[in-house]
Amino acid sequence: MFHLVIGVVFFVLLFVLISLEVVNKTILAILGAVLFIATGIINEHAAYAEIDWNVIFLLIGMMVIVGITKGSGLFQYIAIKSAKIVNGDPVKILILFSLITALLSALLDNVTTVLILTPVIILISVEMGLSPVPYIISSTLASNIGGMATLIGDPPNIMIGSAARLGFHDFLINLGPLVLILLVVHSLTIYLLFSNKLNVSMERRARIMEFDENASISDKALLIKSLAVMALVLIMFLLHGVTGLEPSTIALGGAALLMLLVGGEEVEEFFHEVEWSTIFFFIGLFIMVGGLVELGVINYLAVKYLQLTKGNVLLTAESIIWVSGFLSAFLDNIPYVATMIPLVENLGEHIGQIAVQPVWWSLAIGACLGGNGTLIGASANVVSAGISSRSGYKISFMDFTRYGMISMISTLLVSSFYVYLRYLI
Repeated sequence: MFHLVIGVVFFVLLFVLISLEVVNKTILAILGAVLFIATGIINEHAAYAEIDWNVIFLLIGMMVIVGITKGSGLFQYIAIKSAKIVNGDPVKILILFSLITALLSALLDNVTTVLILTPVIILISVEMGLSPVPYIISSTLASNIGGMATLIGDPPNIMIGSAARLGFHDFLINLGPLVLILLVVHSLTIYLLFSNKLNVSMERRARIMEFDENASISDKALLIKSLAVMALVLIMFLLHGVTGLEPSTIALGGAALLMLLVGGEEVEEFFHEVEWSTIFFFIGLFIMVGGLVELGVINYLAVKYLQLTKGNVLLTAESIIWVSGFLSAFLDNIPYVATMIPLVENLGEHIGQIAVQPVWWSLAIGACLGGNGTLIGASANVVSAGISSRSGYKISFMDFTRYGMISMISTLLVSSFYVYLRYLI
């Protein structure tokens, strides 16, 4: 009983502190993991066995690949070229930037995408004489929508995919069509919200047309090598069912190949691109959630949830979408999903692995889209707002939430219908 009380109190306290960002979340996660081990809630051998190394190595591999690729100037080229394709029209740029951000977020990950594109978005909007805030908010919202489409697009997807044995192809087939629908909804929403604020003179539009996108490509050789390796990695992700290789193995193999191609002597520099704080945050989190599993907390919650929904898959899946959505809007969706995964696994043991599939997709949908609800709902939101603030354009919690909540509710509604029509009729 002592371990149960201590474990639950520790976890809830650390969960709240992580979500409120009172202290650095990586420090809190590591501290929590050590406390769980030191107090005997989980022994060291079991704790390290709880770490999902498939998630860890997939993140490291993709971080290295993207970190090397961005040195070529590819992403800046895409942004500038896109603005010129629509002749500097501010409304068309707004929508096109959102779609590009969504696509890149699906292929890379949403945090990396906003890190790369936000400075370029600020540059182009300022050149048009407009506030970059509408562009940053709309692109950030799109990054969370687009990231939902693939296994690697959003950290919660990586965690769910590893736990439920769902591959890149599974996410693309099941959530890809939904993301396409949601991007249409998103484009219409941001048009209605922002179009009347985006009026510029022809002179300002001409400035955008003077940009030289080719000057953004700083290393053509690196560009070719990076694109080749990224294409190979994505193809191998899609062939997971044939090869049997885990996404982590493919990502690490791609990272090693790209490092070899661009200069194997600079390996230390390549690993500087890895967000080690994120990696250790995941490690600490896995150990803490494993401790809750050992204590029987997750099993208890699963049984209670089943009693509440009376084992009805429709009610369970639909409720998970909305509960996950609203909780992820105010709490960091990564620890939330880490807590929910063993609960859904437990549900699967009660209702069957086939029957629980819609619940997995509902968890992914709610966690990814719920991140759009508030400024603190997803890491991509915090990162883009931070870059904007450092550039002199502050995005307050209420500024973001005013638009984010509209996006979240509208996309959750559409997603509820999608899940019902596709899986539950």
